[in-house]
Amino acid sequence: MKVGFVYVTPLGEAGWTHQHNEARLEMEKTLAGQVHTSYVENVQEGADAQRVIREMAASGHKLIFATSFGYMNPMLQVAREFPEVVFMHATGYKTAKNMGAYNARFYEGRYLNGLIAGKMTKSNLLGYVAAFPIPEVLQGINAFTLGARRVNPKAKVRVIWIHSWLDPGKQRQAANTLISQGADVLSHHSDSPSVVQAAADRGKYVLGYHSDMSRYAPNAHLSATIHEWGRYYTDVTSAVLKGQWKNEMVWGGVADGMIRIAPMNKAVPKATRALVDKLAAKIKNGSFHPFTGPIKDQTGKQILATGKVMDDATLNRMDYYVQGVESRLPK
Repeated sequence: MKVGFVYVTPLGEAGWTHQHNEARLEMEKTLAGQVHTSYVENVQEGADAQRVIREMAASGHKLIFATSFGYMNPMLQVAREFPEVVFMHATGYKTAKNMGAYNARFYEGRYLNGLIAGKMTKSNLLGYVAAFPIPEVLQGINAFTLGARRVNPKAKVRVIWIHSWLDPGKQRQAANTLISQGADVLSHHSDSPSVVQAAADRGKYVLGYHSDMSRYAPNAHLSATIHEWGRYYTDVTSAVLKGQWKNEMVWGGVADGMIRIAPMNKAVPKATRALVDKLAAKIKNGSFHPFTGPIKDQTGKQILATGKVMDDATLNRMDYYVQGVESRLPK
């Protein structure tokens, strides 16, 4: 069976697309002899994506994964034209009879990384380079802030939006701006190690994203939120091969093996490492949720009452900053 993948950025050696491609290779190896995979990288969201997805479907691919939020509507259109093909969209919320959606609970790793950032900051200002102001990204910023303020109530987070999934120049510029404003621990939601490298160049700490980016900054890199798609891709492809696929929406996290954090830098205190491990275990067994009340937005308005856990529908409508984020949210 021919299985296709559509990537929004070049493969690279780390980052969002790199993780999906590593998962593709893992799936292909696990199902050796049963599948043949191919991919198209650096596909722009919109009309170009629709063309690429349609060409894959027309050329005999029976399963197609599209791995960016902006591919949702183009894929939905093509899915209507090819009812015999199975389409899978990453990070979106629309499905069809032959189109499913999948995502990972990135915010779980972000909360754990926030614990580290909150303990490691000396200036009490954390910097965050973000891509687009959509719920998925806001969940990460807010979870990171909540984690940091759990261990350091004085911690503040400042955000710079670059309005791109991949723009190494803008990412580095934003990182340098945040450092100049006083941030001494950075993180990012962007598909390159530019922020990691910029932090290292300026002698600041950083938490990577998508991949373990420690090789780019061995001393500065404290940890990272890592996405693991390999087992999921294998399971979905196996289901299609067996005729058992269902058009469900999947949102997996630490408990599902889709999210984990990178090994922590030795600079992180033992007590902090122990706390991170303890809360990771609680997230895994379901006894703790990063978005547990009380939670207030940055204006002081109560979003979630004490002891309440935010449900998935509310998480996916997130359009605000929590208390502790200093920046203004773009419209």
